Amino acid sequence: MAAIDAIVAGRHADPFAVLGLHAVGRKLVARAFVEGAEELTAFSLSGDELGTLERRHDAGFFEGPLALKQRAPLRYRATNAGGTWWVTDPYSFGPVLGPMDDYYIREGSHLRLFDRMGAHPLTHEGAEGVHFAVWAPNAQRVSVIGDFNAWDGRRHVMRLRRDTGIWEIFLPDAGVGAHYKFELVGPDGNLLPLKADPFARASELRPATASVVAAELQHDWQDAAHRAFWAEADVRRMPISIYEVHAGSWRRPDGEGFLSWDELADQLIPYVVEMGFTHIEFLPISEHPYDPSWGYQTTGLYAPSARFGPPEGFARFVDGAHKAGIGVLLDWVPAHFPTDAHGLAQFDGTALYEHADPRQGFHPDWNTAIYNFGRQEVFSYLLNNALYWSEKYHIDGLRVDAVASMLYLDYSRKEGEWVPNQYGGRENLEAVEFLRATNRAVYGKHPGRMTIAEESTSWPKVSAPVYDGGLGFGFKWNMGWMHDTLQYMAREPVYRQFHHNELTFGLLYAYSENFVLPLSHDEVVHGKGSLIAKMTGDGWQKFANLRAYYAFMWGYPGKKLLFMGQEFAQGAEWTEARGLDWWQLDLEPHRGVQSLVRDLNHLYRDTPALHQRDCEGDGFEWLIADDAQNSVYAWLRKAPGQPPVAVISNFTPVPRTGYAVPLPVAGRWTELMNTDAGHYGGSSVGNMGGVDAQDADGRVQAIVTLPPLATIWLKLDTGA
Repeated sequence: MAAIDAIVAGRHADPFAVLGLHAVGRKLVARAFVEGAEELTAFSLSGDELGTLERRHDAGFFEGPLALKQRAPLRYRATNAGGTWWVTDPYSFGPVLGPMDDYYIREGSHLRLFDRMGAHPLTHEGAEGVHFAVWAPNAQRVSVIGDFNAWDGRRHVMRLRRDTGIWEIFLPDAGVGAHYKFELVGPDGNLLPLKADPFARASELRPATASVVAAELQHDWQDAAHRAFWAEADVRRMPISIYEVHAGSWRRPDGEGFLSWDELADQLIPYVVEMGFTHIEFLPISEHPYDPSWGYQTTGLYAPSARFGPPEGFARFVDGAHKAGIGVLLDWVPAHFPTDAHGLAQFDGTALYEHADPRQGFHPDWNTAIYNFGRQEVFSYLLNNALYWSEKYHIDGLRVDAVASMLYLDYSRKEGEWVPNQYGGRENLEAVEFLRATNRAVYGKHPGRMTIAEESTSWPKVSAPVYDGGLGFGFKWNMGWMHDTLQYMAREPVYRQFHHNELTFGLLYAYSENFVLPLSHDEVVHGKGSLIAKMTGDGWQKFANLRAYYAFMWGYPGKKLLFMGQEFAQGAEWTEARGLDWWQLDLEPHRGVQSLVRDLNHLYRDTPALHQRDCEGDGFEWLIADDAQNSVYAWLRKAPGQPPVAVISNFTPVPRTGYAVPLPVAGRWTELMNTDAGHYGGSSVGNMGGVDAQDADGRVQAIVTLPPLATIWLKLDTGA
């Protein structure tokens, strides 16, 4: 009777040991708890009546022998004064997970956890339903609750797989669209806050926090040509120009809501194609409860945010982008997670996903928890997530956020606030191994994908292969270049001569990594102002400086990244709370910057010398590095068998006529780009379409007019 009372009260830790079918002597006896039932009759799934059970507890516990020779799933016809209803008994079904799952999970080598954990609609032992699985090894009891069981934690207590600490249950009466959470009793016997599913593939729209049972993604992918192209490409030698987008604020349909993925596809993809970008990089789109976190504090790593519609919409967006020749990158956050009650923090009443010691498990800058990369299950949870987005949604790559915070145990901590590694050092060896393993897995299983590190220190070989002692990323953000160049552009031109090295210093390390030059969202928030606001001078000079800076950047070695709105010089600082100021395109200076960025992208893509050696030193040669007095810089971009391009910047408002620029080859050099052109909003000072380089006493040079606050590109005319 004690076991029955425990089942009815929801205190029994292993209801599978009591409920369902059990051999008693030579008979099979059924036991069931159907709350509120007064009579209970058992049937097979095919409809054969098997016997009536005796009520043993007034709450609805029944028991009785059945006319069965072997175990089989059961359905019950329940009756009370209010009527009759049918219940399929989840405790009459066997487990879905098998011994090989246990083996690979214990080994840490299971690379398809996203197909086994979480909620999956499937057919099991002849019945359709949903399989739920969650890792909570220290919980005394775990139940799945939802709108299919009146959110009653007594009804569907799960089966514990003791070898792995995973709880699972198959619910034949649940289906796609059901809202659910997990109810856990912690190791101390106390009921914990209800938890969302860490592997949920869909979630409710905030502020609601329940997980949603999602159908297996069924999309007829039409992107085979796109994927095959990138699988064969040497991405370091391809033009990569990334448009960084916050999906919730690129455009707002009514000032309040969000564009759906289908609406974004209709508007964003054609815009990116027209503007000449090669990739869209989204700030994190996985589910997150707090809009001002921009997605960087996620509670649902496997769920595309409900803000933009169902998951299938994101698949359609990616496919549409691929068919238009545009790659899709996602910002990915494996460094930390928020401490919202429904999330991962203290998931089973213990520090499960995070470190227990706050010196290791709490991030002081962001008030978040830090993943415990040394725990095998956490390691696998995150690594599988990287593979999940590549496999299920065909994304082209991941930009990994806050890598520096992962690499250093003392990141943003004072003496005594951190725990050294086993050798007494500050390096997070477990995070290093996690990053290497993730990069190996992504590149090994999904050729053509790329990973990009946001890493702000001088950690060596971030973008070198793992076999060469590197972290294995494809690219690294060049934070030093971004800081130095923006600092230079904020200076009054009269003082720039004293800071000439701020633009030359970056070439000392430009080829130490495979770099992306990032003008990202981080540079236009929190009081930093927009890029146009950072430029010095009066209104005209601000726009001229920005145009010159953009052409300097597009001519500089490294892949390109520009945050949305900066392509038309939005005046206001970005905020996630509203859409971009598209009305500014009614103003000529803003239209001019947009036209410039469009042309820069197309020229960069169409000119091999500007991209084929972005990551290799033989693609760059200084022409003028030391003219600090005039704040002039000139260099050559080269690629084997291709006409070279000279990039020349004049960062003073003084036009310079008769300026001698050394060039490698005599002949006609076409003016490919001039940021001072009238249609960009400039003063139309230039070289009438090109210059002639002449050989005088063994020295080739061209006499060039340098427009004020401008960058020009000269391309050798080969007559081809």
